[in-house]
Amino acid sequence: MKRKPKNAMPHEGVFARIKPSEIHGVGVFAICDIPKGTKLFPEDESEIIWMKKSALKLDEMPQEIRQLYDQFCLIKNKGETYGCPKSFNLMTIAWYLNHSKTPNVGCDRDYTFYALPDIKKGEELTADYQTYNQFASAKWV
Repeated sequence: MKRKPKNAMPHEGVFARIKPSEIHGVGVFAICDIPKGTKLFPEDESEIIWMKKSALKLDEMPQEIRQLYDQFCLIKNKGETYGCPKSFNLMTIAWYLNHSKTPNVGCDRDYTFYALPDIKKGEELTADYQTYNQFASAKWV
């Protein structure tokens, strides 16, 4: 992954920000026009921790904590493996993409997000959760 030069401004390479969404709560919105194929979060090096569902003991968690896992984790292996941020306090903007059946954001097998079509400034960035999350909750799709 290419890093910014030390003298780069903090906004360089930033294409989006979080704002209130009509889809659900908050979402990610383009702050400039984004060409098709652009990697949207080029410096996101968030570590994903893969955990067995049995080790999480989800049924024993308070509802508010459980919702973090239900809403933000990647779920694989027939619902038995959860991909979580290293800490829910460290979630990057990419974790806030809302779902759409007609998304403008794609995701590759390394969980790198990119613009599917050209995206206009002000548009909400959306992804089809089911393309990278085997068990996307029906509540969110």
